[in-house]
Amino acid sequence: MEQQKKSGFAALIGRPNVGKSTLMNHLIGQKIAITSDRPQTTRNRIQTVYTDERGQIVFLDTPGIHKAKNKLGRYMVGAAERTLKEVDVILWLVEPSSYVGAGEQHILDILKQVKVPVVLVINKVDTVEKTQVLTYIDAYKKLYPFAEIVPVSALRGKNLDTLLDVLMKYLPYGPMYYDEDTVTDQPMRQIAAEIIREKALRCLEDEIPHGIAVTIEKMKERPDGIWDIEAEIVCERDSHKGIIIGKGGSMLKKIASSARHDIERMMEGKVNLKVWVKVRKEWRDNDLYLKNYGYHKDM
Repeated sequence: MEQQKKSGFAALIGRPNVGKSTLMNHLIGQKIAITSDRPQTTRNRIQTVYTDERGQIVFLDTPGIHKAKNKLGRYMVGAAERTLKEVDVILWLVEPSSYVGAGEQHILDILKQVKVPVVLVINKVDTVEKTQVLTYIDAYKKLYPFAEIVPVSALRGKNLDTLLDVLMKYLPYGPMYYDEDTVTDQPMRQIAAEIIREKALRCLEDEIPHGIAVTIEKMKERPDGIWDIEAEIVCERDSHKGIIIGKGGSMLKKIASSARHDIERMMEGKVNLKVWVKVRKEWRDNDLYLKNYGYHKDM
């Protein structure tokens, strides 16, 4: 008789820039969600899959919960909060600190409305002394009846096996939702667009605010196996366009070259990548643009 396996959904939530995407990428052993040291890097809910002999965990990486300033921000927060109603266990990522600010308190208020186990994950423990971690655990224990508290370092891959053991414990038994080889349900077009956006965020550093989006206008494979990809970086101002392109096109070339390497690894083949820049003023507050760029109006 075949042994029953665990199978269920786990949501990753937390404030912007606490390391949710880094953690998810390390857990599944492959880069799917883009990362940067800029808050609000993840905009959509990203679904990835971890499978082993015990069962299957479908991870939902959500946008960081923050005070929204425009329609895009409200979309992001709404996507995160809706996810909590659809999962079997919640991972709340926090940074190693005993200070619980307004952002963490807002998330605590949300968690008080859910009825599934919440696992507190204290990330970035490689940046503090071990004795301090116990202090942070005690501080959070007083705030909420967590099912478990697990200290980890997503960047260093520290204690992730323990975290997986904990998650499996709280999942129900059931059928697998995906084939064992599946690591994400994201289409290649979306992943390619996100890779380009990540490289833009990294290359531009603090010069451009979060008013950029990326769309894939063409993705076609030639008979010889080379992929032709055409993409547009959308920004909100003419001055931003000049910065993204750079002197003599240098910045745009840097972004495209860096993105092409990651896309080639993902697609396991050669890629001919062409990138343009287009201005769409105040697109983050325009329902039509938001929908066209993949942020549907469920706000």
